[in-house]
Amino acid sequence: MANTKSAIRRTRANERKRLNNRTTLSRVRKAEKAYNAAVTAGKKDDAAKALRDVASAYDKAAKKGVIKRGAADRKKSRLTVRLNKLS
Repeated sequence: MANTKSAIRRTRANERKRLNNRTTLSRVRKAEKAYNAAVTAGKKDDAAKALRDVASAYDKAAKKGVIKRGAADRKKSRLTVRLNKLS
């Protein structure tokens, strides 16, 4: 348990940030699942739309600092390569 006032405040702030990060990552994972389902089914049009949603989710997560910018770019790139292999 935190002893000082500042440590108690940090604990509260960390908990808020943890919940926000969890929400953002959940949104990214859901978007990526939808994309993977479309790619697996071979639906290129649906996959292209889902890719835009996933890219947007990754960009927002990186902007909020939940994941690093390079990691977001790398994952978007790999998803794009998978989409291009469909055709």
